[in-house]
Amino acid sequence: MQVLSSPKTLKKLVALLRKKNKSIGFVPTMGSLHEGHLTLAKKSIQENNFTIASIFVNPLQFGPREDFKRYPRHLIRDKKLLREAGVDALFLPDADEFYPKDFQTTVSLSRLSQPLCGKSRPGHFSGVATVIMKLLNLTSPDRLYLGLKDYQQCRVVEQMVEDMGLSVLVCRVPIAREKDGLAMSSRNIYLSSQERAEAVILSRALSRARDFIRLGQRNVGFIKREILQTLRSASLARVDYAEIVNARTLESVVKLQKGDEVVVALAVYFSKTRLIDNLTMSVG
Repeated sequence: MQVLSSPKTLKKLVALLRKKNKSIGFVPTMGSLHEGHLTLAKKSIQENNFTIASIFVNPLQFGPREDFKRYPRHLIRDKKLLREAGVDALFLPDADEFYPKDFQTTVSLSRLSQPLCGKSRPGHFSGVATVIMKLLNLTSPDRLYLGLKDYQQCRVVEQMVEDMGLSVLVCRVPIAREKDGLAMSSRNIYLSSQERAEAVILSRALSRARDFIRLGQRNVGFIKREILQTLRSASLARVDYAEIVNARTLESVVKLQKGDEVVVALAVYFSKTRLIDNLTMSVG
C-alpha cells in the first residue's frame, strides 16, 4: 500500500492511473477505523481497479465545543487494517498544507444541511461538503463510498455531486452493526460500560418504529412518541432528536403515505458522546 501525504504526489498518481485506464474507488475516513470503514474499502476493491482511502480528521466539520482534539486517532493500527484489506493507496494530508493560511473557500447547501444534525451542529455540513469536494478534486475517482450511518451526510454529498455536475458515482453502503445492534462508530470507545449497554436503545427504537409502520401505523406523531418513550427508558440517554423525514429532501413528514421513502433518524447523547443512527424504508 502506497502512503501519500502530498496533494501533488497524489494527483500525479491519479494521472498515471488514468493513462492506464484504471478505474478508481475512493473511501474518505477520519480514521479510528472499524468494520464499517473496512466494508467500504472492500466494496471499492471489488468494484474498481485501484482503491484510494484517506484519513483526515477534518477541523472544518467540528464546532468550537466539539471533540476535534480528543477525536480518537490510531494511525498505526489504521494503516495495518487498510493494508490487510487490500487498499492500494492511503492519503494522509497534513492539515496546514490541506488548508493553508489563506484558504478561504467553503461549500454549503442551503436546505439539506439545515434539519436533523444541522440544527445542533451549525456549519458541520459545510465542513463536510468542503473537505469532500477538495478530496474529490485530488482523487478524481469513478466511485465514492459512503456509509449510511450518517444518512444526512450521504444526501449532502449526493446533492453536491448532482448540483456541481461532478463525474463520480456516490455508492451508499449499509450500516455496519455490532452483534447487539449498535451502529459501529469511532465514538463508541468514549462510552462507559453502562453507557455502552444502554446505547443499544437506539437500534431498538428504530426497530419499534419499523414495526409500527409495517403494521400500518401512519400517524407520525404517534410513532415519534413511541420512539421517544423507548429512548427515554435508557436512564443515561439524552435525546437530541427523533425525526421521520422524507428520504430525499429530509423534510419532516406529517403523515405517512403509501409509496413514501422515509428515514427514521435519531441522535442521542450519552454524557458528551453523541450517537446517531437511522432506518430507511418504503411505506407499503
